[in-house]
Amino acid sequence: MSGVNTRSTQRAWLISLGCLLWLLITIFPIWWIIVTSFKSPLAVNGGPTYLPWVDFEPTLNAWRAAFSGLRGEFFRPFFNSVLISLTAATLSLVVGSMAAYALVRFVFQVRLLAAGVFALLAIGGYILLVNGLGFGKASTLGLVLVMALPLAVWLNSRNLPGPVLGNGDVLFWFVSQRMFPPIVSAFALYLIYAEMGKAGIPMLDSFVGLVLSYTAFSLPVVIWLMRDFFAALPVEIEEAALVDNVPRFRIFFQIVVPMVWPGLIATFMITLSFIWNEFLNALLLTTSRWQTLPVWLSGQNSYRGDEWWAIAVAAVISIAPMMVVAALLSRFMRSGLAIGGIR
Repeated sequence: MSGVNTRSTQRAWLISLGCLLWLLITIFPIWWIIVTSFKSPLAVNGGPTYLPWVDFEPTLNAWRAAFSGLRGEFFRPFFNSVLISLTAATLSLVVGSMAAYALVRFVFQVRLLAAGVFALLAIGGYILLVNGLGFGKASTLGLVLVMALPLAVWLNSRNLPGPVLGNGDVLFWFVSQRMFPPIVSAFALYLIYAEMGKAGIPMLDSFVGLVLSYTAFSLPVVIWLMRDFFAALPVEIEEAALVDNVPRFRIFFQIVVPMVWPGLIATFMITLSFIWNEFLNALLLTTSRWQTLPVWLSGQNSYRGDEWWAIAVAAVISIAPMMVVAALLSRFMRSGLAIGGIR
């Protein structure tokens, strides 16, 4: 019996040692960036040093330079990232949660033939009106959607032949949107925004344009995560409310949402981190006014050369908000992800 306990103790020590080693490996880059931000140019170029007041004398010169604007305007990209990330994450969570709840509690039947008619009318009508009749691209896009969508909805309510897609297929369609290479959707969105700008609707380098792109970018993840959270809830409480003639929207906002509050926080944090770190959309869809922090950070190397002490300051500033928020809300994230794992 003592031999079994000894082996168990040794295994526990080995696991703890492995976890400690992995922690050191993962935390070392963060430590390296932080200490580099407090180094002078001489300390950076003089070789690797690791411990302040031991290997080198720390200084705040790089931080003063960043906040004084010597390496370009900092406050505008930071403010843009905060405002755009919070707005897009909140909008994605509200819309995506309602869509996920609908996929769990309602039965959807999408007839493939009706979807094909919609695609044919939308694409064919756009080509005909633009190339054949000389209509404007932006106005034509809205026109064909307004014409094709009601007809497709009406056809979907009819008893058409062919395959019928269910809730699982709809969920897979949402998730499949993240399978495309990001450059494909980002470049297509740039072309659409450019045409809308020609029509008098400025979307490039705008708050609305970037928020809408990030909302569409985040919706598949929100729907995928929140669907598991809603599916883990007992349906009997909602059925009892329906017996008392409580409207569905009240059931959702007053009964369901409070029950999955930790899951909402966890999903919001994951979505916020994706949006905060997103680079490609911000690079293509902005120029200067609504440039975000990742784009600003990528340009620091070419702005004044390899000043690694200043680049380290910018990196610390960009990762600090997410680290603080994750630390404050870690309990909600853990409990929310645990709820999603209960089936």
